[in-house]
Amino acid sequence: MQVIAVFKNPFIIQMNYGSWFYCKAGLSCLLATGYSLPMTQSTQLQIQILPVTPLQQNTSLIFSPTSKEGVFVDPGGETDKLLSAAKQNGIKIVAVWLTHGHLDHAGAADEIRERTGCPIIGPHKDDQWLLDDIEAQGAKYGMTGGRNVVPDRYLRDGDMLELDGHKFGVVHCPGHTPGHVVIYQAQAQFCFVGDVLFKGSIGRTDFPKGNHQQLLDSITQKLWPLGNAMQFIPGHGPTSTFGAERASNPFVGDAVLG
Repeated sequence: MQVIAVFKNPFIIQMNYGSWFYCKAGLSCLLATGYSLPMTQSTQLQIQILPVTPLQQNTSLIFSPTSKEGVFVDPGGETDKLLSAAKQNGIKIVAVWLTHGHLDHAGAADEIRERTGCPIIGPHKDDQWLLDDIEAQGAKYGMTGGRNVVPDRYLRDGDMLELDGHKFGVVHCPGHTPGHVVIYQAQAQFCFVGDVLFKGSIGRTDFPKGNHQQLLDSITQKLWPLGNAMQFIPGHGPTSTFGAERASNPFVGDAVLG
């Protein structure tokens, strides 16, 4: 389903959760598939969410309808599907942004770079060991086609990214993986959190080099200060806001952590 919807009234589809985060029974499984993010009165950026791989990882295509430049955030696989979505919108891919090094988020990055000539930016250098292991991860999980990859640029806490004049901030949020980053747009109050946080859940930390306390600290010390109104696209499942998760998340809600 490839729909660009108005941000305040997104289209939704039903889907199953992936296996990369903790899930409580009874959580809904709704995924917003497209947004128009108002940035200024004169221009907009738009986001199209494209679930890929058997794990239904949310690859995001964020683009300017005026400049026709776009970025893939976490292209985990199904390269033809992703590039087809860009082509249908007349978008030139100018970069790939990676939140972390797991196969379902980075598996298609190298092929997209090869086919478009765009640079790969992120994650933090502490996830290079995972990027070097993508093909082995694929063999383990029965997901072939992913490629090991070295980014053109690593990201650090406090870095800035840009698309068509719009600035995006970067925060280093280890826990799910040591080199995980979150990418946010302060003006539009929207961010890409990878597998750090989910609607009603948090990222798993039982994978190699995962750290549960680090993850909690990343969420409460790095994400919550961005504001309750901040809306986020997670790596799997539905969107939410930081305020909603502080109010009700059974792992990191204010009532749970105090």
